[in-house]
Amino acid sequence: MVRATTTVDERLRAGLPSLTRAERQLASRILDQYPVAALGSITALAKTAAVSTPTVVRLVQKLGFKGYPDFQNSIRAEVESMLVSPLAKHDRWAAAAPDTHILNRFADTVLSNLTSTLAQIDHAEFDAIAALLADEKRQVFAMGGRITHAMADYFVTLMLAVRADVRLLPNLSNAWPVALIDMKPGDVLLVFDIRRYENSVLQLVEMAKEQGAEVILITDPWISPAATHARHRLIAQIEAPSAWDSMVSITVLVETLLAAVQDLRWDKTAERMQRLEDLFARTRFFRKHR
Repeated sequence: MVRATTTVDERLRAGLPSLTRAERQLASRILDQYPVAALGSITALAKTAAVSTPTVVRLVQKLGFKGYPDFQNSIRAEVESMLVSPLAKHDRWAAAAPDTHILNRFADTVLSNLTSTLAQIDHAEFDAIAALLADEKRQVFAMGGRITHAMADYFVTLMLAVRADVRLLPNLSNAWPVALIDMKPGDVLLVFDIRRYENSVLQLVEMAKEQGAEVILITDPWISPAATHARHRLIAQIEAPSAWDSMVSITVLVETLLAAVQDLRWDKTAERMQRLEDLFARTRFFRKHR
């Protein structure tokens, strides 16, 4: 018996072992582009997954839905419930808040987020992203939205100690042309975009893709619209008992990427860090321990 609260992607993952080859192929396509892949017509979904429309019907019925419209309505309801304002998000958590202290509730949720995030990361995908970021023939640009811009700033600050040609894109669209004019085919754009997805982020990603940039997207389980233009994606769990989503899983992904890039080019990175330390020493930037 499927729990009423089970999400569609959870049903898909749980049902994979019992599906036929064609149904598994379809389910994998939906999960890879979830929920975007399932929001179009049944014909479009069948075509992108290279299966027949009857295969789509059989799959959604195996998941417990009456048909494709019922399946889509369930996904749309999930999306609507997740793309909520901070006020609505707080009310939803507060209504079901247990009696334990907020420190325990928050820590439990964050640890669960991190475990789920790491469990679903494809290691080959992660390594490919690290290789792109380590390639010194490519410039690296980073940007985020109203909240996630801070993550892009953090990434750039640390990455500049690892390699050159790393730039933070401003979150003001009137400053984009100056940045985009220097973006060459093959350069890398790392984008952070979580719910509620911002039109400005999508617009810049579209423009960067037109310039020939390789787009890496770090997003949430409900998938930013910018995913359609991304070569690589990393999905982080962000739910928290708060009016705001948690950045902990995203921070871990950023710091792990930095560590991976550092290891891939350690000889050059060590030399660069030593030069940086020498400059800090000359400027007396840090206080010395007595």
